[in-house]
Amino acid sequence: MHVKPAASALHRVVAAGRRLGESCSGSPRALDVLTALSCLGLMALDLPGLAAADNSLNGPSAAAVLAVGCTSLLARRRMPWIAYAVSLLFIGWLHELTLIQFALYSVGRFRGRRAGVLATLGYAAFALAMFSVPGWPEPAGASLSSFLSLVVPIGVLASAVGIAAYRHDLVRELDVRRAESAVLQAVQQERTSVARDVHDFVGRELTLLTVRSEVLSVRSRETAHAKDFEELADTARRAHLVLNEIIVQRGERTSTPGVDGLAALAEESGRAGSPVRLVVDPEAHGLSPLRQAAVYRVVQECLTNAAKHAHGQPIEVSVAADGLRLRIAVSNGLAARVPGRAPVSAGSGTASMAERVRSLGGTLTATRTEDSYRVVAVLPPG
Repeated sequence: MHVKPAASALHRVVAAGRRLGESCSGSPRALDVLTALSCLGLMALDLPGLAAADNSLNGPSAAAVLAVGCTSLLARRRMPWIAYAVSLLFIGWLHELTLIQFALYSVGRFRGRRAGVLATLGYAAFALAMFSVPGWPEPAGASLSSFLSLVVPIGVLASAVGIAAYRHDLVRELDVRRAESAVLQAVQQERTSVARDVHDFVGRELTLLTVRSEVLSVRSRETAHAKDFEELADTARRAHLVLNEIIVQRGERTSTPGVDGLAALAEESGRAGSPVRLVVDPEAHGLSPLRQAAVYRVVQECLTNAAKHAHGQPIEVSVAADGLRLRIAVSNGLAARVPGRAPVSAGSGTASMAERVRSLGGTLTATRTEDSYRVVAVLPPG
């Protein structure tokens, strides 16, 4: 009848202990306290031998000295050399080798390989000197044998484990920094992608708004709304300038329309006053989405440039795929006279267009003659 409640109580105690251990495992201070207590527990096992080997300390006084010495491990992260110095004192005074193991580990763990090696060499030299002092508790032969078989391996092992832990921490910190860098890079790429989409889509709309408002301003010069259209055109130009100043264009974009979106681009350009003659090879619809996106971006940027620099001029767009290569050609006439105000331009649209084409293994050339401007992009099949 009482077995089940007892088992339940035991289970609660074990669960509480597990939770306490998990909470303490993440606390450096708790780990330092646990390390000091572990060292004290190991040294307490040798209290009878310490009292017999050194007549100046009895059991209680030896326990008190050992407890004070173990408190030096509480500063092992920031000042591991304190525990190291105390452990050397214990070797010379109490012939105690337990604390030095924790001290050497701490030096290697929190100060690195060079400090760990120097501490180990210093410990070995000091221990050898102490073992050679007349009156050591053991005979000289036994002391030398103990030094070679016990003292040196203890120091080397403790220091090696500490150095290995130090290197593990460095690797882990490097991994954490790499992960943080990857996250920051992903965030930056996402921001860049959004910025470039804003440039492509919003910038294009602002360009068309500016052009159409200027056209309406010219048409309504003799009406009462002329000033309103001029203010609208100026507002659109200022908005485009602000957009170009804010956006830093790098990286790649996502969710770009393909060949099917070319008709809409041509229609928009026609409504804005630049008629487009679009010829698309049916085979172009079978291209990969990445190449279709490249086609769309090339044509979009060319139409935008034509609206800026040669408004009202007809535009010829040809997309041909013969199985061996994809050829995109966009040409437009040049305006008879230079516009009174230079069009707003970020200066990176053509570079972005060429970058996308090159990333797919293609080439892009732009040729300007006296009366026309022509862009030709060639992509490998895919």
